[in-house]
Amino acid sequence: MRVTPLVTTVHLTDRTPNVSADELLAGFRPSERFGEVSFDTYRPDPTQPSQQQAVDALRAFGASINGGSATTGGFFGKLFGGTKKKPATKAGLYLDGGFGVGKTHLLASLWHSVEGPKAFGTFVEYTNLVGALTFRKTVEALSAYKLVCIDEFELDDPGDTVLMSRLMRELAEAGVKLVATSNTLPGSLGEGRFAAADFKREIQVLAEQFDVIRVDGEDFRHRGLPAAPAPVSDTDFDTTVAQNFGDLGTIAVDNFLDLINHLSRVHPSRYREFITGLDAVAWKNVQTIDQQAVALRFVVLADRLYDKDLPIIASGVPFNRVFTQEMMEGGYQKKYFRAVSRLTALAREGSGQPE
Repeated sequence: MRVTPLVTTVHLTDRTPNVSADELLAGFRPSERFGEVSFDTYRPDPTQPSQQQAVDALRAFGASINGGSATTGGFFGKLFGGTKKKPATKAGLYLDGGFGVGKTHLLASLWHSVEGPKAFGTFVEYTNLVGALTFRKTVEALSAYKLVCIDEFELDDPGDTVLMSRLMRELAEAGVKLVATSNTLPGSLGEGRFAAADFKREIQVLAEQFDVIRVDGEDFRHRGLPAAPAPVSDTDFDTTVAQNFGDLGTIAVDNFLDLINHLSRVHPSRYREFITGLDAVAWKNVQTIDQQAVALRFVVLADRLYDKDLPIIASGVPFNRVFTQEMMEGGYQKKYFRAVSRLTALAREGSGQPE
């Protein structure tokens, strides 16, 4: 493919990055998309009072961490008791709400507001960190932090249930404050994916670490916006990429099937490095994914692309058909809906439509 001389074309299928454990730990911070957000830049929907209530709760939570203590009495006094002894109350907050209501924005705003050592990552990034460092070294590393933020908290299998239950419990006992976001109440994690009743104890331990704050609202990425752009035709693909991305630096252009097959050879913990240095992405002949394991890997890639705000141009099927109907109605449906929402937003950027 030929584009303007200002553009460098690469292929993700040529990349197999290696990331050390230290580099993984250093990367536990908000992505570029949320690199400069704050509570002041969050725009609560005036028709959804729970959004402003969430802002107020997180501001108070961050202030209590920075101050080392909180006023006694009342809800926040009980929640943020300033003792360094083993916490007698819940360790943190849990933001529950649908995808696209700004929970990640709020979580990143809290991270930016807190002084001292802290970590910010997605649920899967923490499980990957344990795989890289071992459980004990992960606990030792994160126990030195004041705050651990866990975005997109979701349980994919029984092993993750037990793992995160232990991790959250040990961090809470070490005095670390925890804040998580998810589309699922902590007591309902794992429903529809595995026999949640068999792991009721572990799920209950998770639930006991948090006080829940509900964040209501519709997906902000679709508020008043036009429908998702139609995929470009294969015959117009090269021309569209050249026209829309002609003034960008580095574009990753791949055949979609080649890319999703290649993902099986790149561990999801490396997906941030996998797309480092890119300014845009173009996929030819997007097809519906019909294998669950492949689909879940692709969800992680979609999240990392959204983190870096990389516009997408694609031919083939539209993104609302990239997963089968059975997947969209199954136990992982919230992950798939989130991925479709984020890919649609990036496709709007790639087409030149307002986000």
